[in-house]
Amino acid sequence: MGQSQFLGWLAQKSEKRMLHFNRCQHLKQIAQKCFSSTHVKTDKRAQLFLSRTFALAELRKSWHSIYSLVGDKNIILMGPPGAGKTTVARIIGQKLGCCVIDVDDDILEKTWNMSVSEKLQDVGNEQFLEEEGKAVLNFSASGSVISLTGSNPMHDASMRHLKKNGIIVYLDVPPIDIVSRLKLMKIDRIVGQNSGTSMKDLLKFRRQYYKKWYDTRVLCENGASPEEVADKVLNAVKRYQDVDSETFISTRHIWPKDCEQKVPTKFFSEAVTEGLAPDGGLFVPEKEFPKLNFGEWKSLVGATYVERAQILLEKCIHPADIPASRLGEMIETAYGENFACSKIAPVRHLSGNQFILELFHGPTGSFKDLSLQLMPHLFAHCIPPSCNYMILVATSGDTGSAVLNGFSRLSKKDKQRIAVATFFPEDGVSDFQKAQIIGSQNENGWAVGVKSDFDFCQTSIKRIFQDSDFTGFLTVEYGTVLSSANSINWGRLLPQVVYHASAYLDLVSQGFISFGSPVDVCIPTGNFGNILAAVYAKTMGIPIRKFICASNQNHVLTDFIKTGHYDLRERKLAQTFSPAIDILKSSNLERHLHLMANKDGQLMTRLFNQLEEQHHFQIEKILVEKIQQDFVADWCSEGECLAAIHSTYNTSGYILDPHTAVAKVVADRMQDKTCPVIVSSTAHYSKFAPAIMQALKIKEISQTSSSQVYLLSSYNALPPPHEALLERTKQQEKMGCQVCAADVNVLKSHVEKLAQNHFI
Repeated sequence: MGQSQFLGWLAQKSEKRMLHFNRCQHLKQIAQKCFSSTHVKTDKRAQLFLSRTFALAELRKSWHSIYSLVGDKNIILMGPPGAGKTTVARIIGQKLGCCVIDVDDDILEKTWNMSVSEKLQDVGNEQFLEEEGKAVLNFSASGSVISLTGSNPMHDASMRHLKKNGIIVYLDVPPIDIVSRLKLMKIDRIVGQNSGTSMKDLLKFRRQYYKKWYDTRVLCENGASPEEVADKVLNAVKRYQDVDSETFISTRHIWPKDCEQKVPTKFFSEAVTEGLAPDGGLFVPEKEFPKLNFGEWKSLVGATYVERAQILLEKCIHPADIPASRLGEMIETAYGENFACSKIAPVRHLSGNQFILELFHGPTGSFKDLSLQLMPHLFAHCIPPSCNYMILVATSGDTGSAVLNGFSRLSKKDKQRIAVATFFPEDGVSDFQKAQIIGSQNENGWAVGVKSDFDFCQTSIKRIFQDSDFTGFLTVEYGTVLSSANSINWGRLLPQVVYHASAYLDLVSQGFISFGSPVDVCIPTGNFGNILAAVYAKTMGIPIRKFICASNQNHVLTDFIKTGHYDLRERKLAQTFSPAIDILKSSNLERHLHLMANKDGQLMTRLFNQLEEQHHFQIEKILVEKIQQDFVADWCSEGECLAAIHSTYNTSGYILDPHTAVAKVVADRMQDKTCPVIVSSTAHYSKFAPAIMQALKIKEISQTSSSQVYLLSSYNALPPPHEALLERTKQQEKMGCQVCAADVNVLKSHVEKLAQNHFI
């Protein structure tokens, strides 16, 4: 798309919805980047337009500051019968001093001159829905609080009519509570209920309609009073309207001394599309993570993984970035039939106080699938139409195939404008991982082997992002913007919070603990993203006591947590049986240090510049002690790793992959057994067949990955064979990929060539 078309589209978008104008700021910045680079001068029209966008943004601020909570919009309460909509609406009406309209009493019964129950008995279920819809279509209001019937959302035309001038708030009450309430109200039949259909089944059926229409959700935990629910509704509406309330900053942002000076922030959509902050830092929320209260968490105990994911991610993603209904569609697509287990991330009791969180049931057999089946959909939604994006990914083994698989599942249209280039250490991943990465190449994704290690790949990609001449050249020549899908990207990290929360809820659901009891988590750690997601789960309210950081022979993180000294001098990367954590430069550690240091961007800039230039840094004792309040760490040798695989199989019939074995060794050593410990199992063992066969002392070691995997699958061990991996193994071994030297300029040439081939 050329300059004039881009600016025209941006003008149309900004004028169409003034309320969300600031959400177009990242597009404005892209325009500045595209048309103000050394390659192209910005013409007068572009300059005038960009000036106009600044003026409109300032006007919007002034307008919003004096605008009332409701204005001419209606607050529309939606939910099942018995959710308390009418009572809550009256309380809100009193608080706001506005009109309250109950659809049952004020519209339907006045239109029909008979009671709703009489009408239902007179015309039957299907005709009732039509008659109800017609009555609502003939109604209009503004600045009011409207209480819908439980069946209104089942009529599309009337809901579209209401939504045009209203904010729809879903009162989400657990079905079991609704059934109890309806019994107390002596209601034994509702619209749509036929003989033989239970109330519980009908309420479950109706949820699909509620999910389709709401703008914001209020969790109504058991025992919440109508006044408490009303306050939640008002807070939800306020959040929905305040589109500037949830922003992101760089970990290296230095706060201005002048309190009136504006802080440069980004929205979720910008953080996802840009990946890495312009100053080399990582994006983090400017404010604290959202929290759920005790009752809200308890209401999720009986929920499915998909339901938990939607509720938690709605709390973290503003609806102006991704509307709740669209987010729900993405989540259902991401965690659907492509996962081998319907529980998505089940928890299995191993022995004693140890539990295994199985994160390998996705299509590529690693924990990366839990985020990378969702992240591509988030990314595609956030980028502007007709802009091309090249995703650059460094992988230590599992990320590469997961990224390629995830982005291959996008729509044909999205695949035409989003391409993926994966760089992996040619000799630094297992044979199976290499075959899987290569075999996952597709029409919009390619793999490039690099004759170096993961740290070089990751550092090179960061340098490419920061090379403004090169990124400007790609934008001008090929209309291509670079982004990332490693855990440095917030959109990749955020979904990982869900499975740590879900694991705890599963232990409660299975009766191993009561909600509020503490647990420890032990996680094999390399780039620090997985364990950081657990930290964020605790921030949201999950009672995690200790984070146990498990390292292999590349134990730079363990040493750092124990001493506060991050030292890469004279340290060489060792290749181990657990290649996904063969990492020395841990990117996400910067996010955690930023959190622990009270968002001191100046300190982060100094520390990580020193790491880049001098290959080490030391933090102050007070910060070390603060980290050690929650973290303990240790490492596992290669021999201990194999021994853990062998002993666990002999005692329980369960095969650990090498990364999980590293975590189990460290958990056995560091955890005091006073509470349960959840060990993250980050990959299916079949991806590391040679190491498993060596650990189990299987002598018939075959030459090909596929034959090794098939041999292991014959052992009838737990967890069962990963069918998706078995099916694809033979095909993967027949494919090839490009290999390049360890030179950042060579990597740039590959990126340019791929952009040229895909987008031109």
